[in-house]
Amino acid sequence: MSSGCPPQSPAVAKSEVAVEGECPLLAATFAYWDNILGPRVRHIWTPKGDQLMFLSDGEVTFLANHTLNGEILRSAECGAVDVKFFVLAEKGVIIVSLIFDGELKGDKNTCALSIILPQAELAFYLPLHTICVERLKHVIRKGRIWMQKGYNIISVLSLEIVPIMELLASMKSHSVPEDINIKDTVLNDDDIGDSCHEDFLHKAISSHLQTCGCSIVVGSNPEKVNKIARTLCLFLTPEERKCSRLCKADSSFKYDTGLFVQGLLKDSTGSFVLPFRQVLYSPYPTTHIDVDINTVKQMPPSERPLEGGQRGGHRPRHGHSHR
Repeated sequence: MSSGCPPQSPAVAKSEVAVEGECPLLAATFAYWDNILGPRVRHIWTPKGDQLMFLSDGEVTFLANHTLNGEILRSAECGAVDVKFFVLAEKGVIIVSLIFDGELKGDKNTCALSIILPQAELAFYLPLHTICVERLKHVIRKGRIWMQKGYNIISVLSLEIVPIMELLASMKSHSVPEDINIKDTVLNDDDIGDSCHEDFLHKAISSHLQTCGCSIVVGSNPEKVNKIARTLCLFLTPEERKCSRLCKADSSFKYDTGLFVQGLLKDSTGSFVLPFRQVLYSPYPTTHIDVDINTVKQMPPSERPLEGGQRGGHRPRHGHSHR
């Protein structure tokens, strides 16, 4: 190699993620600023299967490098995570990038964790932006600790990148429509007194409003779960409905922190394991509604704020229960 040639770029590692359904996310990347080579991409995550828009690895690398341009003189307080939103009309993509400082190989580097979507998905993504950013910030905090200890941050980032891909794919196929037909809710039932006996519906709606519209509806019958979920969504704004999800008919989604209303299907044994720690990370207290046994339970309100104004820090104690 002649002395005039630039240094060879390191190979970029890539993970292909199996996601059920159509995932609107084109790629996620982790990049850092190299003092010799400039912005470098260290890892790429892409969903498997057909996509509405295809980006080559070279294009993904180019876009990821774009997020770190101009960050060499970044001056931020310790632990800060800056969120940047790029709309690159000439490339037809949007990039959400979280810029933070981390240690790689003993050196302090400016890093960027980014997700790339088609510009055509802008309206779909915007209502979910806060949810995605808060979850990525949380995993970055964990990743920083791993970096300081000299561990591989990629495995930590994958713990949130993969669920976000699954979240966006599930919202693409099972999100609640902005306009809900009253015929698809419990309020249209002729036998509403039988299907919601013992004042169950009144308790469910009251608790749903008390927890700022944040509710989990679980059950064994997907039609019944979705009917209650749609009923609760009548009390949400159109934007909040875009952050709500119905359940699948054949299998259950995982619980996702930050959604307003989500329907979840019990397994073949008639149970659903709720990740308690993830529920505590939710921005608001949560109502838990079981349509099989007609119970309404409520998480206690937050006792101390988390970083970024997010609620959290509940002590593990019993919540209020409406029976």
